[in-house]
Amino acid sequence: MRVVPTAIPDVKIVEPRVFGDARGFFFESWNARALAEAGIGAGFVQDNHSRSARGVLRGLHYQVAHAQGKLVRVVAGEVFDVAVDLRRSSPTFGRHVAVTLSAEDKRMLWVPPGFAHGFCVTSASADFLYKTTDYWHPEHERTLLWNDPALGIAWPLDGAPVIAPRDAAGAPLAVAETYA
Repeated sequence: MRVVPTAIPDVKIVEPRVFGDARGFFFESWNARALAEAGIGAGFVQDNHSRSARGVLRGLHYQVAHAQGKLVRVVAGEVFDVAVDLRRSSPTFGRHVAVTLSAEDKRMLWVPPGFAHGFCVTSASADFLYKTTDYWHPEHERTLLWNDPALGIAWPLDGAPVIAPRDAAGAPLAVAETYA
C-alpha cells in the first residue's frame, strides 16, 4: 500500500497495490500493520455499504460525540468524496479535501475523527463501502450544510442534487457544532 498525504495532512489517500492478470485482480483493501506504519492506527468496529444513483449527495455527516474515523472506498462506479476539518484547534479548520474515488482506480480515503464527510455520485450509480472507528450514535449525529459558501466545495453536479431532508437542513459552518 502507498499512503499519500493530502492538502490536510491528517486526511490520506490510500493506494493499494493491485495484482491483475487475465483472470481479474487481487488487492488488500485493509491491512492493519501497513496502515499503522503509514500513521493510520485505527481500530475499526463497523463496516457500512451504500448504493446511490447519479446525482445523489450524502453528507456532510459527523458525530459530535463518538467521532468516527472512516476508511472509504468505491467498489462500483465513481464518487466525488469530501472531508471537512471541524477541529477548531486545527490550522486547517473549515478547509476541505475533495478527491474522486472509483472502482476503477481502487483508491481509498482515510477521513480521521473530527471531520465531516460526504460524497456525491458522478457515475450512473455507485456502491460505497466504509469502515468506521466508532459505532453510529444517531443522537450525536450532525450534518454540515453541503452547499455552505464558507466551505467553497465545488461539487461536480449537473443541476440540483438528490439529497435527504436532513442533509438539506444541515448547519452552516458558522453555527455548526464542532470539535475543540
